[in-house]
Amino acid sequence: MTKTTKSEQQYTELYEQQHALICQHAPAVMNAQRDEAYRRFKSKGFPTTKAERYKYTDMGRLFAPDYGLNLQRLPIAVDPYRAFSCDVPNLSTALFFLVNDAFYDAAPAASHLPEGVIVGSLAQHADLVARYYNQLASKDEAAVSDLNTMLAQDGLLVYVPKGVVVDKAVQVVNILKSPAAGVPLMVNRRVLIVLEEGAEAKLLFCDHAADDAPFLTTQVIEAFVGENAKLDLYCLEETHNKNVRVSNVYIDQQANSRVRHNVLTLHNGTTRNKLDLTLSGEGAECACYGAVIADKHQHADNNTLITHRAPHCTSNELYKYVLDEQATGAFAGRVLVEHGAQKTASQMTNQNLCTTRAARMFTQPMLEIYADDVKCAHGSTVGQLNDQALFYMRQRGISEREARTLLMQAFIGEVIDLIELEPLRNRLHYLVEKRFRGEFNKCKGCKLCK
Repeated sequence: MTKTTKSEQQYTELYEQQHALICQHAPAVMNAQRDEAYRRFKSKGFPTTKAERYKYTDMGRLFAPDYGLNLQRLPIAVDPYRAFSCDVPNLSTALFFLVNDAFYDAAPAASHLPEGVIVGSLAQHADLVARYYNQLASKDEAAVSDLNTMLAQDGLLVYVPKGVVVDKAVQVVNILKSPAAGVPLMVNRRVLIVLEEGAEAKLLFCDHAADDAPFLTTQVIEAFVGENAKLDLYCLEETHNKNVRVSNVYIDQQANSRVRHNVLTLHNGTTRNKLDLTLSGEGAECACYGAVIADKHQHADNNTLITHRAPHCTSNELYKYVLDEQATGAFAGRVLVEHGAQKTASQMTNQNLCTTRAARMFTQPMLEIYADDVKCAHGSTVGQLNDQALFYMRQRGISEREARTLLMQAFIGEVIDLIELEPLRNRLHYLVEKRFRGEFNKCKGCKLCK
């Protein structure tokens, strides 16, 4: 048992004192998992920076401040359908909202999704949720996942039945809204994604802050991708420098399934993204891409674990960072090839630009291989903008500032170009340009619909 610190104590005491209230406003399927998560959290507490997967982000420090929680499930005064007409131009998404950690069910007309497809509250689909909820997160025994399981009271279910193809992209806008101006708020968001055999779906999650209050968001996403199923999962963060986001994503893939996971951090305060992806069935493929643009004192940490459990599986990773001013970034990627996972093919690449001497980047790519017939590679670079390219562009009349902007755009553009949704890809190129030109903060509301 680890020594209990103030960071853990405030949450264990909250759970003990408010257990009845938490359960009162949550479905039985979520309540059934709470006590065990509480025992694990109380026993282990937050990991220190001495732990291998947490060496670049002090979790205890992030959770030390006292944030308020909406345990009474009081309604938040916001109508997202009026305040955020959020839709990527020409993408024609099926649009849904989470306000803090609650599914916004005051929806307009049906979104014309195929029959049997569910996008809705966890609380309203208890029988289905019970078969999958916390099955992946509980195996990890991560402190943040346990804390989320302790405190989460609702969440989002995305379910696609066997053989159903969802042609229209499903867009979920996560809106952070404080109940009163400037009041710090903790949000515990839960997402469950289930694609049965042969199902296909494209999901776009967008994180936005509706006001400038300090927010602490824990997010746990569990995704079950059945045999021959295809899932494209795009996660875009655009919040503000008072926001702390800690996200744990768990994905399990069956035979011949395909997953594309893209995570993009355009504006944030402190972000810690963890991805655990398991290739459980033969012939499964995954592509994991990430991009970070950070400046001022922003911090972005991406930690990935891809486990090859079956033979003939393929994984590909590409993460790129551009860090300006005093920003810090971290990437730790590990590919684990288990015994029997022969004919594995894996490539991991992390490339980073530090545009000032004060910016800091920490990178740690790792391979752990227990099979002898594999093709695996990894690489990492940290550097500055190419002086020769800058000189070449300035010789042709391009100002130094413009030349630097164009080079940074081209650097991050490699990740953006891997997005298969063309309208989203084009829009992100535009947003990245605005970000580098310092215009991003001038927009208000949802940056995807301006």
